[in-house]
Amino acid sequence: SIHFFFFGEKNNGFDVLYHNMKHGQISSKELSDFIRERVTIEETYSRSMSKLAKSASNFSQLGTFAPIWDVFKVSTEKLASCHMELVRKLQELIKEVQKYVDEQAKAHKKTKEEVASTLEAVQNIQSVSQALQKSKENYNSKTLEQERMRKEGATQRDLDKTGVKVKKATEVYKSFVEKYATTKTEFEQKMAETAQKFQDIEESHILHMKEIIQSYSCSVEDTHKQIEELHQEFVNNMENTSVESLIQKLAESKGTGKERPGKRKHNNSLLIHLNLYDSEEEDERRKFHVEIKPVQPNNGTHQHKATIDELKASIGNITLSPSATVRHTHTHTHTPVTLASQDALPIAVAFTESVNAYFKGADPSKCIVKITGDMTLSFPSGIIKIFTSSPSPAVLSFKLKNTSKLEQILPNQHLLHSDSSQSDTNTRDFWLNMPALTAYLRKNSEQNPTSSYYNVDVLKYQVCSNGIQSTPLNLAVYWKCGPTTTDLRVDYRYNPEAMQPHGPLSSVQVLVPVNGGVTNMQSIPNAIWNADQNKSLWKLNDISEKSENEGSGSLRAKFELSDGPSIPATLAVQFFNEGSTLSGVDMELVGSGYRLSLNKKRFASGRYMADC
Repeated sequence: SIHFFFFGEKNNGFDVLYHNMKHGQISSKELSDFIRERVTIEETYSRSMSKLAKSASNFSQLGTFAPIWDVFKVSTEKLASCHMELVRKLQELIKEVQKYVDEQAKAHKKTKEEVASTLEAVQNIQSVSQALQKSKENYNSKTLEQERMRKEGATQRDLDKTGVKVKKATEVYKSFVEKYATTKTEFEQKMAETAQKFQDIEESHILHMKEIIQSYSCSVEDTHKQIEELHQEFVNNMENTSVESLIQKLAESKGTGKERPGKRKHNNSLLIHLNLYDSEEEDERRKFHVEIKPVQPNNGTHQHKATIDELKASIGNITLSPSATVRHTHTHTHTPVTLASQDALPIAVAFTESVNAYFKGADPSKCIVKITGDMTLSFPSGIIKIFTSSPSPAVLSFKLKNTSKLEQILPNQHLLHSDSSQSDTNTRDFWLNMPALTAYLRKNSEQNPTSSYYNVDVLKYQVCSNGIQSTPLNLAVYWKCGPTTTDLRVDYRYNPEAMQPHGPLSSVQVLVPVNGGVTNMQSIPNAIWNADQNKSLWKLNDISEKSENEGSGSLRAKFELSDGPSIPATLAVQFFNEGSTLSGVDMELVGSGYRLSLNKKRFASGRYMADC
């Protein structure tokens, strides 16, 4: 404890410790002022960089060197954004410091009240100490005077008078010695307790200040890392900007024609014809094809039935793999359009999600759900020429929205960059590695030169699920198995709250295996019985809020048996939706240079099963 260092003859230790506590509040305010000054510097620098980036846009666009200014502009804009992001983080930190200053003031006020008795003990011992010193001096003075009078032969009467004074001085001195001893004990006890309290306050203060400084250091360090990455990106862009590409760019943008004088001239407008897919044949091709694959036929007592653990495992073991795939399609000769090379380039995006679920009886708490999704960008084939002819094509950036509903995001690490330090949990910014994207598209164009567009899987994600509430179609199955008959009922309920926006479930099919030698089936609504596979199949119309009973209903069937009883089996359901997602995730292009020509959303059932 520090209280041993703050006693001393004048008993000023309390005053030193108290004012040291008050200095802690001053230090907190000064740290806040320091960070605020850093914010001003960073904000000024960011604005200066933005101004510099804007000036790069106004430089001469003539000559072979002109495209280089685009590289400078993009790099400088990103640098300005990095510093502005640091400004935002430090402003949040200042709020935390100010909150701590306010809490500190309240704590100090409370401490002042708690140590009031110690302050009184300090004042008492100081007062008693002074009185003790005076009584001691008076005692010594009277004693010396009595001794002097004896030596000088004073009369007995004078010696008696002096003796009375010495006796009184002795009694006063003795009383203050005793009082000082009592006051000293109380002072030392109070001082020890208070000194420990001050020590606890100081330790807490120092730890809190170090935490603030740690946050400050991390924010600055993150910014330095981003700046380093930006610099490396700038270096790479400059290295990828070859002399040949600049000369080629000049020839394409300023060329006056390849034919020599005397021959018929043609006006080369550098227009690029892009084949887009918003056509009927293409829409038909991109629809889900739902097919329920049959399982092996049942053979009496050797009925195949997945255990609950196996079913749970089949749902729980679905994982996301950050694969980097580029898909191509066949050419279509339908209507991303005559497009000039300087126009905003059209791209399309598709969100495709799969919902996997296992329902156990009618207990919603036993429902296991896992939802995964893919985000795909589609590029028309003509865009490749623009990318390859430009030394630095505009960076394709986008904002992924509603990410708070995503449990995991796995970007395509070969093509996609992101800012993982963002504080907004509901959005996340991404931008593509343009040289890598160009190389991907060029390679696939060479391998599939007749494709009209190319699909690139840019990221995969897993959606946070909330049990049965996350499933678009709730299920409950009931079996009643007797020696000669089996009764089956499947209850279903459409759940529009699971998707955004609300949309119908299409091509709904329910497949139920039934063993026991079925000789006849009666069902409502009508189902199809496959005697070879021992399965009943219901094919339902679209299920939505507009359906009968707002999308709720039951499937009923009675099976007559020749070799009963049946063993309850696991049923499978399939469906799909066009136009909605279960996550509500969306994307928004950031910056200029590109436009979103199509935003496709869909989801379908994966392993969607129910058991009794």
